Amino acid sequence: MELDVYKKDGTKSGEKVKLSADIFGIEPNEDAMYRAVRVYLDNQRQGTSKVKTRAEVRGGGKKPFKQKHTGQARQGSSRSPVMVGGGSIFGPKPRDYSSTLPAGLRKLARKSALSHKAKEGQIRIVEDFTFPGPKTKDMVSVLKALELHAAKTLMLVPRADANIVKSGRNIPKLGILEADKASTYDIVNNQILLIQKSAVEVLQNTFKN
Repeated sequence: MELDVYKKDGTKSGEKVKLSADIFGIEPNEDAMYRAVRVYLDNQRQGTSKVKTRAEVRGGGKKPFKQKHTGQARQGSSRSPVMVGGGSIFGPKPRDYSSTLPAGLRKLARKSALSHKAKEGQIRIVEDFTFPGPKTKDMVSVLKALELHAAKTLMLVPRADANIVKSGRNIPKLGILEADKASTYDIVNNQILLIQKSAVEVLQNTFKN
């Protein structure tokens, strides 16, 4: 598959970039994509439900009342679970929701996501560019020229570029990542993949290992 390369002013540069059929031309595996997205979302969760056991509740070192002649059940600590203000016996503890996928399945999921985007015509290649300094309106101009200002877009760059990142971080529908850092979730969670020309090779090289 070959795609036209656009300049940042929205016109075609006359160049074309060839996308590897092994990465952008396979039959998308929906189950692999689902599982990769599910694992990603699970790994974002925090198990925050927590109560204190009697060992964690402050106080309770002193016997609350004498052993005999009170008419009450004997107690050794005011932090016993049967006492008001005491610890809990079987309360919730922080849960670890994290999970993993085999490397081969993760790779298949990313290939499937990229192939789905290519099949739907949701990949746009743009020439390599940067800005002399961080300025949001410069990035907005590029997106408008490419007619992407209304679409949720993920821009893939070949390497970290502070001016690009800072120029785009205040744009609500734009995400910017290094090409080798994009996960299956990042790819499918955006309408358009805007890939800088040299980032294509970086992205394809991530599947060689």
